[in-house]
Amino acid sequence: MSSEFAWSTEQVELRRTVRAFAAAASPQEEVRRLMASPLGHDPAVWSRLGEELGVLGLAADEEYGGAGDGLVSQAVVIEELGRALVCGPLLGSVILGATALGALNDTAARAELLPGLVEGRTSAALAAPLHRGGFDPAAVTVTATAHQRAASPDGAATAGYTLRGSVPHVLDGAAADLLLVAATIGGADTDDDDDAVGLFAVNAGAAGLIRESAPTMDLTRRQATVSFNDVPARLLAAAPEAAAVLATTAETAAVLLAAEQVGAAQYLLDLSVEYARTRLQFGRPIGSFQAVKHLCADMLVLVEQARSVAYHGAWALDEGTDDPRIAASLAQSVCSKAFTQVAAMTVQVHGGIGFTWEHPAHLYLKRAYTDAALFGSAETHQERLAQLVLDEAGAP
Repeated sequence: MSSEFAWSTEQVELRRTVRAFAAAASPQEEVRRLMASPLGHDPAVWSRLGEELGVLGLAADEEYGGAGDGLVSQAVVIEELGRALVCGPLLGSVILGATALGALNDTAARAELLPGLVEGRTSAALAAPLHRGGFDPAAVTVTATAHQRAASPDGAATAGYTLRGSVPHVLDGAAADLLLVAATIGGADTDDDDDAVGLFAVNAGAAGLIRESAPTMDLTRRQATVSFNDVPARLLAAAPEAAAVLATTAETAAVLLAAEQVGAAQYLLDLSVEYARTRLQFGRPIGSFQAVKHLCADMLVLVEQARSVAYHGAWALDEGTDDPRIAASLAQSVCSKAFTQVAAMTVQVHGGIGFTWEHPAHLYLKRAYTDAALFGSAETHQERLAQLVLDEAGAP
């Protein structure tokens, strides 16, 4: 086994600790209770993950309350949270929000906004078009207008901004304390979309901000349509930094989501093997039948392949050993497909009971298909890989 996939003693213990916590805090009955609640998660549990266990900011720098351990350790945590379908603003705060803030050049903004996310005291959401493992500036639907403010004590006039527009399908957007928004800066004289986009911060209580929860197939993961009607905003990153920050965020998010998909797929594999071992038919465990054996074997292959690709992506982004675009799209193209296939096979192994509302298989099946659409389908990532690898290799 390559050294890039050799777990350290600390990571093994980290996995054990988070798995035990998630099993106690997120049993199936609690997941069902929370997915039907107005908020969608338990703030006390989320705060414990941040302040007690300290696992929400493992990739963040120590000066901002994180551990500076990198993406591999963060992926271990996310895999275990995905295994138990832990309800919380994992995508909005940890995978998207903290990643975007951590990539900023503005150290003052990082120091002000990151610690709350790392400790689980506050939550964030990112309103930006992230597609196919990248940021698409041409798809930005919010416009920022600059307004000159009064002179500061040193005599310099500063510019404030207001935002107008609407962004659909914002992950964890309905309840987030902080919104990070990609917006085209009005009046920018440029033909390059990257040179016209800024990244802005909006407080949850800002005037003119409207958030409407959107219906989702996966009831454990909340989305919202967020509208801005001359909403005051703080500029965090101007062009071209903003586009670079969002591109990094998209690549990191694709890899960390892959780790979550691996965790959920592993749970389904374990569930299916246990059921095949104990469910009797014609006086024999159904796992003794060749068709069921093959299903379980195929699931194992899919899970192990997905885990290798997901952690290669995290390792590659940490170490800079691979093109981050390739690492991100490879992770999503493999893990999205693996999770959806394993979820479908789990229903097959369980037969009729796997279709019932009471059984957990359908919750994971809905998570699988929702995850596969968040940052681009497996097919779109495969097309991107073809462009990155084959087209560029054939260029003169």
